[in-house]
Amino acid sequence: MKAEILQLLREQEGYVSGQDICRRLSVSRTAVWKCIRQLKEEGYRIEAVQNRGYLLVQSPDRVTAEEVSSLLKTEWAGHPVIFLEKTDSTNNEAKRLAEAGAGHGTLVIAEEQEAGKGRRGRGWSSPAGTGIWMTLLLKPDFSPSRASMLTLVAAMAVERGIRAATGLETGIKWPNDVVTGGKKVCGILTEMSAEPDLINHVVIGIGINANTEEFPEEIGSRAASLYLETGKRVKRGAVVARVLEAFEAYYRIFLETTDLSALRAEYETRLLNKNETVCVLEPGREWKGTALGIDSLGRLLVKPADPSAGGVKTVESGEVSVRGVYGYV
Repeated sequence: MKAEILQLLREQEGYVSGQDICRRLSVSRTAVWKCIRQLKEEGYRIEAVQNRGYLLVQSPDRVTAEEVSSLLKTEWAGHPVIFLEKTDSTNNEAKRLAEAGAGHGTLVIAEEQEAGKGRRGRGWSSPAGTGIWMTLLLKPDFSPSRASMLTLVAAMAVERGIRAATGLETGIKWPNDVVTGGKKVCGILTEMSAEPDLINHVVIGIGINANTEEFPEEIGSRAASLYLETGKRVKRGAVVARVLEAFEAYYRIFLETTDLSALRAEYETRLLNKNETVCVLEPGREWKGTALGIDSLGRLLVKPADPSAGGVKTVESGEVSVRGVYGYV
């Protein structure tokens, strides 16, 4: 009920009477009073004025189920929200929940991860109170061969969500790194459980450096946070809500063709690699070329710098890495 009360307080420009809350939620005045008291204890500043009601003055930076749910305007993404103070990784927790019967759209979000994961087995630092560590659980009805493209869909959603919530100018480094100021602010890891012709579930893990104030020296040249780029702390719950709303919209478009044909043009407008010289790092070899964009399956189209290498090559993600010749992007 706390989420519903928060949503009512946010939707109202002025005070909301206790009687109106009781009527709209079909609960007692005592129940409302108890929830308001709990919210105050959690850091919400709520004014209570006799004969006027309640007014939400200020919200803390929280990513609890109540906070995120009260901000969401989605049909299924983030319904429900599962919040954990600490977990090994939100991807692992989402997979456990999927095996236990959790439904499509379930969001797992944690204040802290003890074993966050990045691509190719890398770790992802996930200290408490600084970032957005979340995983969206999907149970799609399409071929497993299509699932890898969801990583690019997620990148589009994160990029759009961050811009909407903060106003930052952002872009995408193929395939799924979200970048601002030439540095990485978000990583995405998609994992799937499937049979030859059936997806059991897909989990899309999203890690956003939100209010990180500093990075270790070894990654400081290529890592960014929303706080460092804007100069002010962001409300993480609002960023989560905007990302999920964008994902739901893009996912709806993706389902029409189960490829990126309808999203390709928009993706390329945010693609920082496009028309740039890139270095393609494949197992056992490295080569340079000009990135031309992506195809309908999300593969990067690269024209080799060496004329003898032939025409445009399609580069798939997975074990291949692409970076700029003179830096991270």
